[in-house]
Amino acid sequence: MALTAIIEAHGGPEQFKLVDRNVGEPGNGEVRIAHKAVGLNFIDVYQRTGLYPMQLPHAMGMEAAGVIEAVGEGVTHLKVGDRAAYASNPPGAYSEARVMSAAQVCPLPDGISFEEGAAMMLKGMTVEYLFHRTSPLKSGDTVLFHAAAGGVGLLACQWARSEGITLIGTAGTDEKCQLAQDHGATHCLNYRSGDWVAQVRSLTGGKGVDVVMDAVGKDTFDGSLDSLKPLGMMISFGNASGPVPPFDVGILGKKGSLKITRPTLFTHIGDHETCQTMAQNLAAKVLRGDVKINIGQRFALSDVAKAHEALEARKTTGCTVLEI
Repeated sequence: MALTAIIEAHGGPEQFKLVDRNVGEPGNGEVRIAHKAVGLNFIDVYQRTGLYPMQLPHAMGMEAAGVIEAVGEGVTHLKVGDRAAYASNPPGAYSEARVMSAAQVCPLPDGISFEEGAAMMLKGMTVEYLFHRTSPLKSGDTVLFHAAAGGVGLLACQWARSEGITLIGTAGTDEKCQLAQDHGATHCLNYRSGDWVAQVRSLTGGKGVDVVMDAVGKDTFDGSLDSLKPLGMMISFGNASGPVPPFDVGILGKKGSLKITRPTLFTHIGDHETCQTMAQNLAAKVLRGDVKINIGQRFALSDVAKAHEALEARKTTGCTVLEI
């Protein structure tokens, strides 16, 4: 049996229930993993509220780290006793243990702690695909990254610095802006204290940025388009302020033949080999010290509702983990 956080209806953090669930044995292509730490992400909020609907009741959570307890037939990249971490569908990481497909479970090097592993997989592999697979970037390119002091943002700041990419971040307070700059952002703008679009234009000599990476959604979408240089790429990969409303695609031509995409991590990691390669690239960054995993908050599994309240209220910095 494993203590597991589930929801039976979409809604607020009060919907969480803790139940004991039978874990069972892994089948073909599956593993059983005993969690040591679990990561929280904004996609968890979207699923809980119903923005991303799920068939209910359902366990929650998309990433965790722990130890492999059992291995089903056909699994060759993991064995019993291995340290491992993952970001994966379907949800179910908010638990003491689970049986799951092995394809997206990745070996966790000894030099990375369980907490770091739980906090880095979804966010870190998101940064990996944003920088190297969606619109491949090179040294000297300029990126506008919204919510730069969040879990994904602080990793992106460090990733950009390690590769010679100029990153202009945005955040909601001067303190968060300073945090982003401490982690490698070249500049960070407090979007509550001025015209951040004009400031982006000023910082780029009026040209605009090569790429915008925007997980905020509705509140920043128009300004993001106005921050791009001609032929620039808009990457919309989240909805923290709500989904982007419908828009006239013709506006992309009027604003400079802009490009736009709405990628997801789960498309990229759907292929086993790609997922393992992305995880290896991320681990290499962490082991070299290019990227440090900033865990700003820790909660007990029993306090998962409080963790979600803090996440939604934008009271968190860096990564948030549940301790098992």
